[in-house]
Amino acid sequence: MKFLSNVLAVIVGLLVFWVLGFFILGGIIAVISADEQVKVKENSVLLLDLDRKALVERTVEDDFDLAFLGPFSGVESVGLLQAKRAIETAKENENVKGIFLKAGIFTGGGSAMYKELREALEDFKESGKFVIAYSEIYSESGYYLSSVADEVYMNPMGGLEFNGLAYSMVFLKRMFEKIEVEPVVFRAGDFKDAVEPFINESMSEESKQQTQQYLNDLNMVMVSAVSESRQIPLERVQEINDNMLVRTNQDAVDLGLVDGLWYDDQVVDLIREKLGLEEDEDINSINITRINKTAPSKNRLSKNRIAVVFADGEITSGSSGDGITSEKFMKEIRKLRKNKDIKAIVLRVNSPGGSALASEVIWRELNEAKKEKPLIASMANYAASGGYYLAAPADTILAQPNTITGSIGVFSLWFNAEGLLNNKLGINSDVVKTGEFSDFVSFDRAPTPREKEIFQKQTDEVYEIFLRRVTEGRNMEKESLLPLASGRVWSGKEAKANGLVDVLGGLEDAVSIAAEKAGVAEDYRVVYYPEQKGFLETLISEFSKEVKIAQLRWRYGISGELMLQMEKVKNLKGIMARLPFEFEVR
Repeated sequence: MKFLSNVLAVIVGLLVFWVLGFFILGGIIAVISADEQVKVKENSVLLLDLDRKALVERTVEDDFDLAFLGPFSGVESVGLLQAKRAIETAKENENVKGIFLKAGIFTGGGSAMYKELREALEDFKESGKFVIAYSEIYSESGYYLSSVADEVYMNPMGGLEFNGLAYSMVFLKRMFEKIEVEPVVFRAGDFKDAVEPFINESMSEESKQQTQQYLNDLNMVMVSAVSESRQIPLERVQEINDNMLVRTNQDAVDLGLVDGLWYDDQVVDLIREKLGLEEDEDINSINITRINKTAPSKNRLSKNRIAVVFADGEITSGSSGDGITSEKFMKEIRKLRKNKDIKAIVLRVNSPGGSALASEVIWRELNEAKKEKPLIASMANYAASGGYYLAAPADTILAQPNTITGSIGVFSLWFNAEGLLNNKLGINSDVVKTGEFSDFVSFDRAPTPREKEIFQKQTDEVYEIFLRRVTEGRNMEKESLLPLASGRVWSGKEAKANGLVDVLGGLEDAVSIAAEKAGVAEDYRVVYYPEQKGFLETLISEFSKEVKIAQLRWRYGISGELMLQMEKVKNLKGIMARLPFEFEVR
């Protein structure tokens, strides 16, 4: 009875939620539909509140979030595109005197995106206006961004993490052994470590070697930036970082990483003083969304358009789902290719890869577009494996020094669950077939030697196609590419040195190059694709995603996160060109 009553309570709760949500939704739509005229008041400050938010490529252009969904709201996000536009607008608006930056902890984004945002703040400072940073706690990435400020403050009871970067990989081999499931792996490339969690208990030497190299490069970008902003010798900042010399809050002050241990109200008083206000006088502040409503449209009437196409997420076949879906992107690129007003295309890649087939489908459309108009690739946090596959046909490839790229290699998997079915569950199967390979890739038995040979040959053939796409796009000889491929991952800095990347820079640099190549550098406007989800679609998507996560956690307890990864493994189809499944540098 208790179970039934709990189920009934959940059903009633959901009905109430949706009824209330309907009215709340109606109110929100009514509010955002109003054509509000926003003006920046004199003596204002731009509030960049990024704390505990996920930095994403872009967000919808509105002034609301999904926080009213409570536990189903997901993490509030801030668009890099919108944040940079707000900073630029604040720089140009004479009523804005400075920026109050609150960016202690990031829950998303990545090092290359942080670098672009930091560069926008550096550009803002050239106007002579101030930037003040404050947080209760600084994560490594949060401090990297905040260190650009003229003055950095931290709560006396807070903390600062500044101890270098680490990357850990979860290995599933023993779990598969316990449940008697055999992952049969086929790969092309000694450095293709995406399959190692299934077959190893620790990282291979090849994987450790490449990971150590790009982690060093990523960390050096951060350490160098802190050294320059805080005017501390690079060797000293490296020593502080390598040995985690910030162990107490006072250490952060004594070592010169922060300017003081202050409370929020003390920092607000400092800003009030910089604005020339009296004690307790209100500060005029404006947020990202509202200041962007005042941003003038550049060359709004120009018929010359540079299309920026965001390729963000995992690469999959079909048209449904999040991320980079082949059918949707194929149609998008084809439409832009045929649009005479689109003078050039900038592909903004932020992807660990995915399906090799889907990558090839999108590559074909990009390669066709390249024949008719300039195609520039801009890499964000990572453009690796399938992500690099998409960038390969571009006339010019740009990356940040701390972009993760390369990983030119492929793999495929065959999960043999015969032991699990027979020995654990008491299930056995039998088959009748017309040919030797009619039940090819059957999960209830081990592959035969001939099947393994076929599977490996298919994997090798896809790898050869991948190599050919890169050699053609980069005008390289295969012999020159092979040492750079084999699934090896590079930092943007290394990729530039070895010829996989042409220019170190961000999205704005890519747009400028595209306009120059198209011959419209003096007269163009930027348009963004694909079209973003509307509010209702975003609401349903977020709710569905969070309900699924909650369901998995309820079923599997503390192993809920692991089960989410297993869900991804279950959906693997065909030959894959992608990074490890859970790729996070901490």
